[in-house]
Amino acid sequence: MALCRNAKGPLSRMLTTRPGVSYGQRYSTAATATPIYQSADDKTAFRYAFGVLSRRFSSQTPPAAAVQMSLIKQLRERTSAPIKDVKASLVQCNWDIEAAQTDLRKRGKVLAMKKAGRVATEGLLALAQNEGKAAVIELNCETDFVARNEIFQYLALTLAKQALLVENASQLVSGVHPVGLESLEELKLNLEHPKISGDTTVQNAITEVAAMMGENVRLRRGFVMSAPSPGVLSTYLHTSPQPGLGRIVGLLSLEMEDGNSPLEALQRVGSELAVHLVAAKPLFLTKESVSSDALESEREILKSQAESTGKSQMAIEKMVEGRLRKYYEEVVLVEQKFVMNDTMNVKTLLSNLSKEVGSPVKISNFFRMEVGEGIQREEALSADEPAAQAA
Repeated sequence: MALCRNAKGPLSRMLTTRPGVSYGQRYSTAATATPIYQSADDKTAFRYAFGVLSRRFSSQTPPAAAVQMSLIKQLRERTSAPIKDVKASLVQCNWDIEAAQTDLRKRGKVLAMKKAGRVATEGLLALAQNEGKAAVIELNCETDFVARNEIFQYLALTLAKQALLVENASQLVSGVHPVGLESLEELKLNLEHPKISGDTTVQNAITEVAAMMGENVRLRRGFVMSAPSPGVLSTYLHTSPQPGLGRIVGLLSLEMEDGNSPLEALQRVGSELAVHLVAAKPLFLTKESVSSDALESEREILKSQAESTGKSQMAIEKMVEGRLRKYYEEVVLVEQKFVMNDTMNVKTLLSNLSKEVGSPVKISNFFRMEVGEGIQREEALSADEPAAQAA
C-alpha cells in the first residue's frame, strides 16, 4: 500500500528499522545519523504525506475566521443582540460592522413590532423625584431575565426622569395624577448608555430596547404625586436591584398646618409609612373614603356568611357590624395596625407625630403600585372585546 500516488514503495519499506535506529523517528540515533529512507523516492513520498497530514490536523485558526469572530464579539458587545442575528447581519453586510449594526436595528424594529401583542407581565417600576413631586412609571417585559438587564434598567430610570417633565393642569393640584403616555412617548431624550445612545424619542427608545432584548417591552402606565406645602413627600421601593428601581412602590404625602415646624420628624415618619404602604396594602385613606359599592359588596358577603350560622337576625346584624370593623382595619390606612409597631394604629401614630412637631399632621395622599398587577385581567378583557363586537 502506498502513502500517495507518487510513492514508489510500500509503507513497511519506508519505515523499516535498522540496528541503532529508534522506530518512528526521522534520524538514526547511531553515530552515523543515517536517515531511515531506503531511497530518494521514499524520502520524497514521506515528506509529501507528512505535509498533507500536518495540514489536515493543524489546530491553527485561519486569519479570516479569527477576524470574523472578533467582529461578531464587537457587534455583540455593542448591541446585545443574539449571536445568530449578529452573524447574519455581518454576513449580509459583507462583514462591515457599521452597516451590520444599522441592519440589526432595522431587523430589530420589525421584530419588536411583531412581538408587541405578546403578554408582558414582568418588568420594573422606576421612580424619579425632585423637590416638588415624584414620578413613577411601569416598564414591562416578558421575563425577569430581561428585567435584570442593565439596558432595560437604564431605560426605565430614564423614562421616570422624563415623566417628571410632563406637565398638565391637573398636576398643579396636590395629589396623585396619571401621566399621559402619549405625551411622554413623544418627548425627546438623549440616551448616554454605551450600548444605546443618541438623540431619539421615548417611543423609539422603547422599540430599540425591545429589539435588543428580543421581547415585548412596553410602557404601561405612569403617575405623578405632587408634594403638599407645607409638608413632605415620602417614597419606598421594594425589591430594588438599584436605587430608583423596584417591583413595588409606596408613596405618600404628609401635610401639616404650621409651615414653621421642623420637617425632620415628618420625613422620618413618612419614610416608615411608605414602607407600611407596601406591606399592608391599604385601599382607602379613611372610613369615609370607602366607596359605597365596595362597602355594600362587603356587607352582602358578610351577611351571607353570618346567615349560614343559623343565628337570629339580631345576632346576624351584630356579627356583620363586628366584621365590618375588621374589614376597615384591613383596607383603611389610618385604621390599620402600624407594621413597625403593632401596638398602635396609623391614626395614633399621626396623633403622636402632631404632638411632636406642635402642629396637626395628616396624610393628604397615598399611592401603592406593583409590577404586573391587573395585567391578566386586562388581557382577558381585551380578548373578550372582539367576541362581544362579533356577537
